[in-house]
Amino acid sequence: MKMINKLTLPIIPEIPGIEPSNTVTILILITILSIAPAILLLMTSFTRIVIVLGFVRTSLATQQMPPNQVLIGLALFITLFVMAPTIGDINENALQPLLKEEIDQTQAFVNASNEMKEFMVPHTRDQDLLLFLEYANIEKPETIYDIPLTALIPAFAISELKTAFEMGFMIFIPFLIIDMVVSSVLMSMGMMMLPPVMISLPFKILLFILVDGWHLVVKSLLLSFNP
Repeated sequence: MKMINKLTLPIIPEIPGIEPSNTVTILILITILSIAPAILLLMTSFTRIVIVLGFVRTSLATQQMPPNQVLIGLALFITLFVMAPTIGDINENALQPLLKEEIDQTQAFVNASNEMKEFMVPHTRDQDLLLFLEYANIEKPETIYDIPLTALIPAFAISELKTAFEMGFMIFIPFLIIDMVVSSVLMSMGMMMLPPVMISLPFKILLFILVDGWHLVVKSLLLSFNP
C-alpha cells in the first residue's frame, strides 16, 4: 500500500506545494486505461500479424473459417511471443526499478518508452516517420530516443499496414492462379453457370495443406520481425 499511495501520473506536471486532486488523477487514469488497448495494439506487432492472417482466410475464400476468435487469439499469442524480449526489457529497466522505488514514475515511463522505440523504429519506414515529423515541424532527431511517440506511433502503424498488405499480396498470388485455371477449364467445358469459387475451394485447401501453409505463414511473420 505504501507504493500505491505514492503513485502519480507522469503526464501531470508537478507544481511545488500543489498536488493534483485525487478525482482528477482517477479521471485521467480511467481515460488512459480506456485507450490503452488501442495504444498497445498500434505499438506492437499485432497489426501486421492479424492482417496477414486475415488475408490468408480471404485468399482461401473459406468465409468464416477459421473464425475471428481463432485468428485474433492466434495473433495475440504470436504477438506476445514476438514482443517477449521487449516486455522483458521493460520489466527489467522500468517496472522493477519503479516497484523498488529506485526511480520515479516519470523515469519509468521514459525507460519503457525507450524500449518500445527500440522495437518500433527498425520496423518504421523513413518516409513514414518524416511525414509526421515534417508536418509537426520537428527537426530530425539525433537518436531514436529523441523521436516523439506522437510521431512514431502513427508512422509505425502505417508502416505495419504497408508491410502486411505486401505480404498479403504474395499470399494471394498462388490462389489467384488456381481460380484462373479452374475458371478457364470450366469455360472450355461449357460449364459457365457453375461458380468457379465452389470448384476451386477444395484445390486451394489441398494446396495449402500440402505446403503446410500455416507453418509457412507464421514462419514468414516471425522472420519479418528480425532486425
